Amino acid sequence: PYLISMSLLASGIGTFLQSNRVWGVGAGMICMQGTSFAFLGVTVAGGMWVKAQGGGPQDMMAMLFGVNFVAALVPVIVSRFIEPLKKIFTPIITGSVIALIGISLIKVSVINWCGGEKAEDFASMSNIALGAGTLGVIVLLSCAKNRWLRLSSVVVGIAVGCVAAGLSGQFHLHSLGDTLFRLPTLFPFGFQFNSAIFLPVALVSLVCILEAVGDLTANSLISQQSIDDHAFRNRLKGGILADGVSCMVAAMLCAFPNTTFAQNNGVIQMTGVASRYVGRYIGVILILLGLFPPVGELLRQIPAPVLGGATMVMFGCVVAAGIRIITQTPLSRRDVLIVGLAFGAGLGVESVPAFLSHFPPMVGDLFGSAATSGG
Repeated sequence: PYLISMSLLASGIGTFLQSNRVWGVGAGMICMQGTSFAFLGVTVAGGMWVKAQGGGPQDMMAMLFGVNFVAALVPVIVSRFIEPLKKIFTPIITGSVIALIGISLIKVSVINWCGGEKAEDFASMSNIALGAGTLGVIVLLSCAKNRWLRLSSVVVGIAVGCVAAGLSGQFHLHSLGDTLFRLPTLFPFGFQFNSAIFLPVALVSLVCILEAVGDLTANSLISQQSIDDHAFRNRLKGGILADGVSCMVAAMLCAFPNTTFAQNNGVIQMTGVASRYVGRYIGVILILLGLFPPVGELLRQIPAPVLGGATMVMFGCVVAAGIRIITQTPLSRRDVLIVGLAFGAGLGVESVPAFLSHFPPMVGDLFGSAATSGG
């Protein structure tokens, strides 16, 4: 529970920084920050290494969060060199990465729609109907002429889905916990560092930067901002810098590293709301969710089929945004080859995860997702 609360708190602080853009920190857009799954493998490996050296649970936590704090300097440093790196992160590359991220997210959405990976009634007709109903309400309201109906389509769709789940017996509200308020503690387990654990974590940070560049590019395009001028490069610089600062905050709070999420790009596309002021409110809400655990626990209990139906169209919009970036300019034969290789590698690994099963664990951790292998 503490880890979840601190992760929400760190995500809120990072989202607020991204939206606010103070002293050049942040992209000045709605850029949701969240705990990155990419660090899971190297984090577990680092913890097992500490255990093998005779360290206890507290030593493991102190080492992991100490290393994560230092590794957060990687995006901070890289953000200072965005100008030359922009020659590498072309629209062809960033568009392909964004499309592959969206495709990966659609898989997650479908699994949730079916009830969740470990559900006993996986893909039952009741789960399919619940997700379809939620999706139908969102699509219907998104096409409405009334502006407020369009803006609230996602929230209303999820609310209707929860009510339907309750009426059908698929949603039961459980205990929200005994802790009403939780204050954060900085480095509660202490601070340790080891270069052998740092190197793979730093490498994963570099891979996450590639994804973040794609996310920020798609966000700019959907928000009707230029993606090829000095202002855009400043947004990239501030966004990557905020990623690093957010990871530092997460490590200090005993939470795992954050990264910019692509999911909110689909919400922006659907609702048409791209104001960074809204991003500030979202950041504050996430901070409150971290400080008041019962609120976060309530949201966590939303039925998986409802979330799956709600996110299906959003993640589809992420794929569309990536394709839109790719097709902004006419594709040469070389460009087509690059896109083909990116999608081939990304979808290949996504479709057959066993492809990397005989490689070293770190290779699987780095290239186990469609976005990183294709990118």
